[in-house]
Amino acid sequence: MEYINLGQCGLKVSRLCLGTMNMGSKQWKPWIFDEAQSEPLIRHALECGINFIDLADFYSSGAGEEVVGRVIKRIANRNELVLTTKVGYPIGAGANNQGHSRKHIMESIDASLRRLGTDYVDIYMLHYFDVNTPIEETWAAMNDIVRSGKARYVGVSTMYTWQLAKILWCCERNGYASPINMQLQLNCAYREEEREMIPFCRDQGIGVSVFSPLARGLLSCDFNSVRNKTDFFTQEMYADTTSLNVAQSVSLVAQHRGVPPAQIAQSWVINHPGVDCMLVGADSVQQIDCAIAALDTHLSDNERYELERNYTPCDVINDYTAGKRITRESRPARGFFAVDHQETRNIA
Repeated sequence: MEYINLGQCGLKVSRLCLGTMNMGSKQWKPWIFDEAQSEPLIRHALECGINFIDLADFYSSGAGEEVVGRVIKRIANRNELVLTTKVGYPIGAGANNQGHSRKHIMESIDASLRRLGTDYVDIYMLHYFDVNTPIEETWAAMNDIVRSGKARYVGVSTMYTWQLAKILWCCERNGYASPINMQLQLNCAYREEEREMIPFCRDQGIGVSVFSPLARGLLSCDFNSVRNKTDFFTQEMYADTTSLNVAQSVSLVAQHRGVPPAQIAQSWVINHPGVDCMLVGADSVQQIDCAIAALDTHLSDNERYELERNYTPCDVINDYTAGKRITRESRPARGFFAVDHQETRNIA
């Protein structure tokens, strides 16, 4: 396993981060793993050297934190791990039980720590940018959580670059703890963060950790999986023709290499020059091994062109663009991949 400093801070994390959105309660989503199913995945990740685990209070409405917390307590040394959890999306009922008000943030950190069974998290993150709460209020609360010792660092996820710039301005003006990590969506089928967010984070010394390297399962090219059939967000974000063409290219390169499509898609992400860490949401130990293999899978120029040629611009994926993303068209194939491979491209 490779380890890296997250941005310009001193915290060392594994380049692979175990995502836990699929751990918790099947009452939340049909593809969620319960505690007994989750433990072998967490155990294998730790045995492979992964020390970075990503959670959110939103996952399984809190049950995800409970499941992971109990498993970690049984099989791991808490101080050797880097745990991060997120706040913002609704969990439970009530007008104030969402967003980034001081009230919700302060109540949420205590609830997350209780569910996880720990007295601190390593990184406490905003799940998105709350336009309904002044950033000064939000970040004063985040700063107080760091000063109290309930979080060692703070981070952010899924927002426009100007919103992150506003947070950094607020931190500098008030002497608050600044975010060390930006968690964003990046994969062969969604690359908009390459334009501004990733270069801005690099310039500001903020670590970049990437979720959904398989486009919420699409780039695994397993169209019969429970996740691909039932995840609403997969259909909302990646049902366009361009995304399907990207998946076909991933499948073609994988067949040419003789490796799983997921390994090719993950290799494109983890070897991206702007990426520090890649989240792995695994349904099996084999999928964790696939992500590890991707670390040492280096793509040729022709393979990279085939993976990238279908991509055309689209709207940024966040809470404000749902249902508004534009139609995209692909470029023609080139080189080896211009040969008629219609039979191998038919992966649906």
